[in-house]
Amino acid sequence: MDLITVVLIAVSLSMDAFSLSLAYGTLGLSKRDIYLLSTIVGVYHFFMPLIGMYIGYWLLRVIPISPNIIVLVVLGIIGIQMIISSFNESREIKIMNLIELLFFGLAVSLDSFSVGLGLRTIYEIPVVCSIIFMCSSFLFTYLGLNLGKTINNKLGKTATMLGGIMLIFIGIFYLFK
Repeated sequence: MDLITVVLIAVSLSMDAFSLSLAYGTLGLSKRDIYLLSTIVGVYHFFMPLIGMYIGYWLLRVIPISPNIIVLVVLGIIGIQMIISSFNESREIKIMNLIELLFFGLAVSLDSFSVGLGLRTIYEIPVVCSIIFMCSSFLFTYLGLNLGKTINNKLGKTATMLGGIMLIFIGIFYLFK
């Protein structure tokens, strides 16, 4: 698959981090905390797909199934979850010591782990995917935190919904590939 698809997946995966970062940005974090949180999210988005890929490789050896079906199911589930969470009215915001920063990064990176299950199907060089995921999630987290004070919460929910829809369409594309 081409790099454009990888970039689209990276942007989709970054939408959850972006929308939550918009909310957290309203707390007036220090520049240090903004860089730290953005870096944590980026590092998680680098490693989680690679871990998922190795688990997916093992799973495909145990359960013979088309990788395209796995990509459809995984992206579809993540997309639907993102769309549903975009309708969630309450997003409790509370920040954050280092442990909470690490958990925030993990929470917004679990979808990257799931995408990693079909990573070899998406692009033949998984590390390139992870680097793109990392850069995208760092950038979107950083932007979200910085724009949080000026952007309406509705945009954050809309961004999550659009990211979910994009993942579902990419999953459907893989089914018919």
